[in-house]
Amino acid sequence: MRKRMLTILSVVALIAIMIGGYFIFQQQQAKSSGSKELSYTKEETAILAGGCFWCMEPPFEELKGVKSVISGYTGGNLENPTYNQVSAETTGHREAVLITFDPSVISYKQLLDVYWRQVDPTDPNGQFVDQGESYTTAIFYTNAEQKQIAEQSKKNLAESGIFDQKIVTPLIEAGPFYEAEDYHQDYYLKSEKKYKFYRAASGRDEFINRYWNDQPKLDLPKYTKLTDDQIKAKLTDIQYKVTQEDGTEPAFDNPYHDLKADGIYVDLISGEPLFSSNDKFDSKTGWPSFIRPLEKGNIIEKSDFALGMKRMEVRSRHGNAHLGHVFNDGPEPTGLRYCMNSAALRFIPKEELKQEGYEQYISEFK
Repeated sequence: MRKRMLTILSVVALIAIMIGGYFIFQQQQAKSSGSKELSYTKEETAILAGGCFWCMEPPFEELKGVKSVISGYTGGNLENPTYNQVSAETTGHREAVLITFDPSVISYKQLLDVYWRQVDPTDPNGQFVDQGESYTTAIFYTNAEQKQIAEQSKKNLAESGIFDQKIVTPLIEAGPFYEAEDYHQDYYLKSEKKYKFYRAASGRDEFINRYWNDQPKLDLPKYTKLTDDQIKAKLTDIQYKVTQEDGTEPAFDNPYHDLKADGIYVDLISGEPLFSSNDKFDSKTGWPSFIRPLEKGNIIEKSDFALGMKRMEVRSRHGNAHLGHVFNDGPEPTGLRYCMNSAALRFIPKEELKQEGYEQYISEFK
């Protein structure tokens, strides 16, 4: 019995250490930098607060037509707030996400349909384990049309009978949005284990399953998710090695390193747009190189220490494929060199953009 009790106490102590270390890490990171104000286009932006912004990024980033999802702070009266200031509830700011989307692919109403399924709209004090003003829900409309759509969406939810309690999520006119510290962005991808630990303990998934499991599934444009068997069947050996095993193809012995045709390069697996020939240059390295992404929201950059030194790995967001690395030795105006593997890309000539479903990029080449 005594041995069993010691084992239980050890487990409890370990959990306490993990939780304590998690919050110490969070506080230390928060002290290191502040936020910055972002400009946005009102007709192509949705600003939504739903508690911890780490959990609000993933459901929107999987949607086709969503160009980027940025975690930040909004609704308060302090310029360039830090995480510590916002969480101390002295600023009036909420944690929120700024979603940039293409209205021709996905509508504002559809984004709100996704939003309601991520939050508890009946809690006026916070979200799940996170309580306090900075974690309360809110829809920040950017124009009169968004306000009208949000009012109707909220009314529909209230009349649906899904929730017994009153829907308290306020509709607020959008103001300045401040991008949160870098370590908060794509936290679920950069710190997967810590994110999963937090998500499991937060109670969010349990709540979502309880209220939405029996409701109709949303018909939304999403990037195709393939199983590992499907990926293996679709890719050649070198394509699989590069994209799934973080490999590197031979320099100069790949189809795109010296390709000069006009068009765009998309992810081999998901089809998400990644780079444009307008940003391609001859880096003399033997791999296709670009000064910038075509759609930055489709790119994930992660620290890579595989060779015993720090490099910045580049992956596709929706395909989750290894693409290559980015370096700070490129030409102006960016000074960057996105050194990619041809084996991770598919080139679509400008003449085929319309038939391939990338008509919005035709104007890039006129």
